[in-house]
Amino acid sequence: MRTILFDPVNGAAGDMITGALLAAGADEEAVIRAMTSLVGKPEIMRVSRSGIGATYLRTHAGESPRTLDEVLARLREADATSEVKEMAARIFARIHDAETRVHGDHTHFHEVGADDAIADVIGACTALFSLAPDAVAVLPIPLGRGTTRTAHGIMPVPAPATAYILEDSGLLTRRTDEETGELVTPTGAALLAEFRAAFPGGDGNGTIAAVGYGAGTRDPKDRPNVLRVMILENREALPMVDILETNVDDADGEVIAYTIARLHREGARDASATPIIMKKGRPGHLIRVICRQEDSERLAGVMAEELGTLGVRCIPSVHRFIAERKVIAIRIPEGDEIPVKIGYSQGKIISVKAEFDAVATAAGRHGLSVRDLKRRAEEIAYRELEGWNLRG
Repeated sequence: MRTILFDPVNGAAGDMITGALLAAGADEEAVIRAMTSLVGKPEIMRVSRSGIGATYLRTHAGESPRTLDEVLARLREADATSEVKEMAARIFARIHDAETRVHGDHTHFHEVGADDAIADVIGACTALFSLAPDAVAVLPIPLGRGTTRTAHGIMPVPAPATAYILEDSGLLTRRTDEETGELVTPTGAALLAEFRAAFPGGDGNGTIAAVGYGAGTRDPKDRPNVLRVMILENREALPMVDILETNVDDADGEVIAYTIARLHREGARDASATPIIMKKGRPGHLIRVICRQEDSERLAGVMAEELGTLGVRCIPSVHRFIAERKVIAIRIPEGDEIPVKIGYSQGKIISVKAEFDAVATAAGRHGLSVRDLKRRAEEIAYRELEGWNLRG
C-alpha cells in the first residue's frame, strides 16, 4: 500500500506540487517531456527556502487568457498518457466551476489559463501517476490572511475561487494567524482536491519511504515557502474493500455504461457489468462495484438512482491484494516513446502492459498493426527490466 501524503507546510501551488513530487522520486524525464510539449523545456533547480533544500520549477511561459475549451484543446496536445490528460481536464473543470460561482458566466480563465498553469497541471499529474500511488492523503491546508492581486483586482485571501474549490473538495483547512498573503492558489487547491478524489483511502499511516520539498517563488525570511510530499509504504495491513452487486433487467446499455462511468468518477475502485440470465429466462446484467468500505452506502445510492434497482447486495470487508506498480518509458525502433505499466509482487514481474493510446498513435503514424506494435513494446520493456531490482 503506497500513500502519497501532501503536507502544505506553507501553501500549495502547481509548481510547488510538481517540484515536491519530483524531489520525492517522480519520473523527471516524463515530466519534462510533458511540460515541454506545451510550453518549452522547464528549468528544474535546487534552491533553499529558509534553510530547507527544495526543488523549484520555472516555465518561462507568458500570460494568455483562454476559455475552458481552449485549455482542454491545449491539454490534448500534451505528450502525456491519456489518464494524465483526463485528470488534467478534470482539474481545469474544477477551476472553471469555481470561477463561474464567483463571477457568474464568464468567457476566459485569467491566471489559470496561462501557459505556465497548464504546464504545471500536466507536469504535476504526470509526476503523480509516475509514482503509482494506491492512495493520496492531504494534511490541513493553510488559508493565509490578507489580500492578493488578481486579474479581477485585489481579492481577499484565500481568493474566492480557491475557497469554492476547497469547499467542494472536502479537504481540511487550518487558520493562519499572521499576515501571509496568498498561500494556496486555485491551481494548487484543484490539484490536491483531484489527487485525493482520484486516489481515495489514504490515512497517513505507514513507513516513510521518501520525502520531497517543492519550493514556491517567494522566499520570505520568517518561514520556509515549501510544500512537502512524503511517500508512505504500508506492507503490513491488506486494504479492505466492499463488493456491491445488483441484478438489472430493465436498463439499456447506454444507461449501464453511464452508470459505470459515474461510479468510477465518484470513487469506485472498479465497476463492471456481466450478462446473465434471470428468472423466467429474461436476459439481464449483474452490476458489480468494488469500493472502499466508507463509500459503500453512497455508491449503493448511485446504483439505485441510475439503475432503478430496489436492492443492492453488499459483501463487506473483503481483503484486496494489490500488486506494486511502476511506469517506464521505452523507445521503439521507429523513435516513439511508449509508456509501459509494470506490475510486480515480491520482486517478480506479473504483468507488462503498454499504454494503449500511445501504441495506437504510434501505430497510426507509422502504418503498423496496433497488436504487433503493442507486443513489440512490451518485449522491449521485458528486456529493459532484466537485472532490475524490483524489491527496492
